Amino acid sequence: MRLATLQFEKEFILYDAGILWDAAATSQIVSTRPLSKAPKPSPEPAWFSADFWQARGAVVGQAPGRGTSLFVDASSIVSDQQWVLRKYHRGGLVAKVNASRYLWLGLERTRAFREFRLTALLKGKGLPVAQPVAAMVHHLGATYEAALITRRLEGAQALADLLPKADDALLVRVGKTIQRFHHAGLDHVDLNARNLLITPDEQVWMIDLDRCRLRSPGRWQQANLHRLVRSLRKFSPQDTARHWQALLQGYHQS
Repeated sequence: MRLATLQFEKEFILYDAGILWDAAATSQIVSTRPLSKAPKPSPEPAWFSADFWQARGAVVGQAPGRGTSLFVDASSIVSDQQWVLRKYHRGGLVAKVNASRYLWLGLERTRAFREFRLTALLKGKGLPVAQPVAAMVHHLGATYEAALITRRLEGAQALADLLPKADDALLVRVGKTIQRFHHAGLDHVDLNARNLLITPDEQVWMIDLDRCRLRSPGRWQQANLHRLVRSLRKFSPQDTARHWQALLQGYHQS
């Protein structure tokens, strides 16, 4: 991946130049030129707005979760691609008074840039994460808002939706995949059955790396697993023991 940045006044965009723009020799580009002068398509702030895609009839679906992640048809920009547009939203009681703004501590410490760079790093290591396309941060004085675009995993279903009919082989694959991420040092702070996707080729993918980080081995690995078993219990309580045993079998096989 060749990461590049663009600035549009108070908006900053980090993106994969290999997907969106056949960049020149440098791997880090900073540009303030208007979009119309760019030699090839490059991201613009409007891409991170639901209105932009809705006006073009390009919204093809949405995913459940905090705030709504939209599935959009991006074939007018990149051939044969669908993207997932996810805006960062707060949860809990604070969301009632502040739904989407975060404290500004510098561009590289924003949630969008951190998640984008982490996802790109894991992708480069060959781990099954969604292809990151672009991240945008809108700087608003002492705060910021942000959004992330990733490539949609065609035909993917959340593990949560598959659990009622899942066999042991699927849970073994899930366990092996989690172990791969743990071996790489990924502490997924919200590891649950909705953040594990299964594609038609039976590949297991991990998504939503917001606030996640790389760490040395420690108790966090067991904490990840405990969080996941609570999620299994929520979505398929009658089969939790069987699912958990199969998952741990896969986790310890790797």
